[in-house]
Amino acid sequence: MLPIIFADMTTHPRSTDRKTAAKTLRQFRQWHRTVSLIAGIVLLVVSLTGLLLGWKKHSGGLILAKTQTGVSADLRTWMPMDSLHQIAVRTLRDSISADLSPALDRIDARPQKGIVKFVFADHYWGIQLDASTGRVLLLERRTADWIENLHDGSLFDKWLGTDNEAIKLVFTTLAGLGLLILTLSGFWLWYGPRRMRS
Repeated sequence: MLPIIFADMTTHPRSTDRKTAAKTLRQFRQWHRTVSLIAGIVLLVVSLTGLLLGWKKHSGGLILAKTQTGVSADLRTWMPMDSLHQIAVRTLRDSISADLSPALDRIDARPQKGIVKFVFADHYWGIQLDASTGRVLLLERRTADWIENLHDGSLFDKWLGTDNEAIKLVFTTLAGLGLLILTLSGFWLWYGPRRMRS
């Protein structure tokens, strides 16, 4: 079906019958409508979450919590990482919930700020500690991470426990191909009538 449509695109307007050109436009309109229905929801999610992620640093702490400042940026004064980790896990259990998994996604050290962030793998909580004293500076709900996981589709892999980020792959493929097809068919819907008139 597509090779026929694209063959019609390359045909010189004078040699193309008006009925064939009109039929081609109808086919493109149908493709455009079908892809719009399928990809529209995915593209809506991607665009809205992309907008939120673009504004995360300017959201006044609603999307991205402010990075706190510790007492010292001198690494020689910092506590050992395993001690800081123990404090973070204890804080997670005592201050948030004993039922949450302490498995780590990453440890984000900020030497210039004198802090260490502990980001957990199985939920969207994070803890910022003063790297020198071990004092808890902030318990943060990591909304930006949740939005980012929704943006790329990996949130559904987490919820459903799928391997190899299968849903993320399908989600990003639908978004990318959907946008590409909508762009090409939309261009042809704009250009086609002008081509027929010439």
